[in-house]
Amino acid sequence: MMKFKINLSIYLTFSLSLFLFLTDFSSVYAQDTINFKQKSDFWKNVRFGGGLGLGFGSGYTNIMVAPSAIYNVNDYFSTGLGAQYSYVSSRDYFNSHIYGVSLIELFNPIPEVQLSAELEQLRVNNTYTQFNPEIKDNFWNTALFLGAGYRNENVTIGIRYNVLYKEANNVYSQAWLPFVRVYF
Repeated sequence: MMKFKINLSIYLTFSLSLFLFLTDFSSVYAQDTINFKQKSDFWKNVRFGGGLGLGFGSGYTNIMVAPSAIYNVNDYFSTGLGAQYSYVSSRDYFNSHIYGVSLIELFNPIPEVQLSAELEQLRVNNTYTQFNPEIKDNFWNTALFLGAGYRNENVTIGIRYNVLYKEANNVYSQAWLPFVRVYF
């Protein structure tokens, strides 16, 4: 009889322990299946845009590609990066390859007005072909554009001023430049 009581108590202890373990395990498992991951809103706030320019004339070619991306920090402020490549050629005079990057800051005090600051670093490789031998003029150019524009949803039209403009650097023909900015 004593052996039966020991076996029964061992059986009951084992059964109760197994039951408690399984019910506790299932509650842990249930908690594990709940998805507590928070989705990031980063990509919802990123917009892409840029510029594309083509100019052709009698002996003149100008091709420009300038993609950019900005992150909307809030309704008033955006920050981003841009890249640029330009090829300019005037037959029998010069060829120019210009490439670089920029840091873009946009501020919208009201929805219709956009203020901007853009720091641009370009590598300029000019070759003057009218001379024999050809003359190469390669240099870095830094520009700091401050601008203002009228904004309607994702399009801004305005003007910007290069505060670091130098007439002798052969990159921009003047300090004041109009712009059209589009972000999707």
